[in-house]
Amino acid sequence: MLRALIVGGTGPIGRATARRLLAAGWRVDLTGRDPARLPAEIAAVGGRFVAAERGDPEQLLAALGSGADLLVDCICYTGADATRLLPLMREAGSTVLISSKAVYVDADGNHSNSELAPRFDGPIRETQPTMAPGAGPYTTREGYGASKVAAEQVLLDSGLPVTVLRPSKIHGAGASRPREWVFVRRVLDRRPAVFLANRGAGVDHTTAAANIAALIETVAVRPGRRILNSADPDAPSALQISRTIARQLDHDWEEVLLDERDEEGGELGRTPWDGPHPIVLDMTASLELGYEPVGDYAATVADEVEWLVAAARGGEGAKHLPSLDDPFFGPLFDYAAEDRYLATHPELRVQP
Repeated sequence: MLRALIVGGTGPIGRATARRLLAAGWRVDLTGRDPARLPAEIAAVGGRFVAAERGDPEQLLAALGSGADLLVDCICYTGADATRLLPLMREAGSTVLISSKAVYVDADGNHSNSELAPRFDGPIRETQPTMAPGAGPYTTREGYGASKVAAEQVLLDSGLPVTVLRPSKIHGAGASRPREWVFVRRVLDRRPAVFLANRGAGVDHTTAAANIAALIETVAVRPGRRILNSADPDAPSALQISRTIARQLDHDWEEVLLDERDEEGGELGRTPWDGPHPIVLDMTASLELGYEPVGDYAATVADEVEWLVAAARGGEGAKHLPSLDDPFFGPLFDYAAEDRYLATHPELRVQP
């Protein structure tokens, strides 16, 4: 029986990968800190939780045991993290590193976390220039992509078979930052309107954890040294995402499409998928390997939406839902400002 070890496996990528590999007959171990984060249905079909700190080399080696056919690292953020992974890679048939599209830069050196939004000429291929490798704090806007580049280079320079995956705007059950909560919570709060800046035209390619899992299974049986993008077969806009979630939850609301510089709207309508220029990943290289996506955004996001609704009702993941004090999500739920806007625009036919 083939064995896979997923480092940091209790998040959306680890869960989706475990489900897929277990269904294909693999033996799967998932490392983490909290065994309660491993869904019961994964444990029921053979998924095994192994307590291990990502920063502890001895615990990682103990989790690997006598070796694995596939090693997947979902939480490798820095060059130091990658260096700690090298001893495990030498005992694995092949390795998959989850990186990020945040490494890419445009012709002016701008990237996804720049003060100035990047402007790419078209769909981004794996040959697109990246940030220079860095060793600064990966939790900062400038440090995140640079740290990921450093991690990529350590593993690629090892000479061992490693596939670097670069996803974008990941969605799936178990997410620590579930972006779709911006719309799911509004539905649960029965908001009469959804506000969308830039008329909801922002496009920042989405990546389902289930599609990442399908790509991981594809490369697992084709060990090699490569870099691959990972994204959904479609690239929905913020407006399309809002409609998908409202439709899945059977909710109707007024769409308030604000212009980019709408003075009355101010900061209303910001979403995680905003941006003046589209960011779309080219998936040609993955498809040429034989990868087949599980489904488009609407089909694959249902898993996360159901998980969020259950969590909001006290189910698994309840304690991980973002609060209004969260610096990222809090400003996106300014209901008072929305109500003031609605009160002064009777033509919208909805009341706060």
